[in-house]
Amino acid sequence: MGQIIKVGMADLNICVSPDGITTLGLGSCVGIAIRDPVTKIGGLAHIMLPDSHEIRNSTNIPKFADTGINELIRQIVAKGAARDRLVAKIAGGAQMFAFQNTNSNMRVGDRNVAATLKTLKELNIRVLAQDTGDSYGRTVIFYPETGDFVIRAVGKPEKVI
Repeated sequence: MGQIIKVGMADLNICVSPDGITTLGLGSCVGIAIRDPVTKIGGLAHIMLPDSHEIRNSTNIPKFADTGINELIRQIVAKGAARDRLVAKIAGGAQMFAFQNTNSNMRVGDRNVAATLKTLKELNIRVLAQDTGDSYGRTVIFYPETGDFVIRAVGKPEKVI
């Protein structure tokens, strides 16, 4: 086992086996883990919002599904991964607060998951597994060596997808 690299909110990073990568506090945010199973180069993005076009003058690329996923892929490929072998797993996108009004704009978690899946599909990145939705936060650890995406949540058994 190597070291575990931390990724903050609205952040991303890459790593190479045997290192792993983690992010804490995925509520409505989505953690996107992408790897090349041959080179075992991978990375993790912690996105907060679905679309960079909804916010004016935002320069935080990892904050959004549309820009963060593209940047994560760019960095993984620059490190030596093959673009056509990349696969993904995602977690998060919870509905953390109950609202009387079920206006879809309030459902940020659902919108984040939908934007993530849409972007990955447009980029021809196959999603192997996901643990999304519901009403609880998650902490994740991703191991590019094996592809294991460990999901931890308070009061729930640890899950590996």
